[in-house]
Amino acid sequence: MKLLNTITLEVKKSKFIGYLFEVQNKEEVDIILNKLKEEHKKAKHIPYAYKIGPIAKKTDDKEPSNTAGLPIYNLIMQNNLDNVLICVVRYFGGTKLGAGPLMRTYLNTAKETLKKITENN
Repeated sequence: MKLLNTITLEVKKSKFIGYLFEVQNKEEVDIILNKLKEEHKKAKHIPYAYKIGPIAKKTDDKEPSNTAGLPIYNLIMQNNLDNVLICVVRYFGGTKLGAGPLMRTYLNTAKETLKKITENN
């Protein structure tokens, strides 16, 4: 497992921290998620998506349905990525964004996190 990139965006006082990891198996994903949960104890949500060969998973982590995990997953698929995990840690800033803006923010965070590697390919 290898951290490839991380970025931070702030939207209406909520902080979104994107992480891009290279992963080889589900066990590495579990280790990373546990470390992120430990490191970001006060974060409200840590949605993510990953693809390792034929295995893929996405979760909204208690955000409204399909506003977080699905856009991240779709980004992985559109870029034909494999052996990647993208997580976005969210610290809630007190203002609800609404489903549309929330989804766009998760997507933008994931896109910015991916920029570094997609620009080199």
